[in-house]
Amino acid sequence: MSTPLSTAAASALEPAVSASVPPPALRHGRFEDAQALFTGSLFVSITMMLFAQAGLLTGSTAGIAFLLHYVTGLPFGAIFFVINLPFYWFAWKRMGAEFTVKTFVSVAMLALMADVGPRFIHIDYLNPLYAAVAGGLLMGSGCLFLARHHSSLGGATIVSLYLQDRYGIRAGKVQMMIDCTVVLLALWIVPFERVAYSVLAAVIMSMFLWISHRPGRYQGN
Repeated sequence: MSTPLSTAAASALEPAVSASVPPPALRHGRFEDAQALFTGSLFVSITMMLFAQAGLLTGSTAGIAFLLHYVTGLPFGAIFFVINLPFYWFAWKRMGAEFTVKTFVSVAMLALMADVGPRFIHIDYLNPLYAAVAGGLLMGSGCLFLARHHSSLGGATIVSLYLQDRYGIRAGKVQMMIDCTVVLLALWIVPFERVAYSVLAAVIMSMFLWISHRPGRYQGN
């Protein structure tokens, strides 16, 4: 038979015990995944249109696709889709089937949206500084949506997310180094001023991811 004192002590301990046990992570449903993958891909496709209008570049495989687009005149979406194909093997081996399938879907949607988007929206004037800031934040938001729903836009994003999950290296930090390197390679094609704005956009996007996407902060998947 418990005494009033022991009962009171047990009651006092209950909040501390319950607080020390983390609540179970809630998994995203299929509809939640679908809307996040669509929204993330849409945000990044808008960024691609802004950058194309302002003559800016981005990093990762998207940046390489932009360079080839400027040089060859081929559709950005088609080039971007093909460039990402080799990275799916790495994603399948290191990140799992679910991540790979979601990434494939996201890349396909972005490639389609980037090519058909200009049919629905046209901007007559766009300041490159505005495009760099707004585009960097839009792309960072889109990539964050995808990462939180176990997806990516392929290429270096796959590698950066893997390094964060496996070794705890911030994805934004890795993404910043890769993106700035790819953008700087464009100096022989794009005027220096546009490259400088492109580097600014890459830094803004990566800083956004660096601050917002931390291991252990977001439990749902």
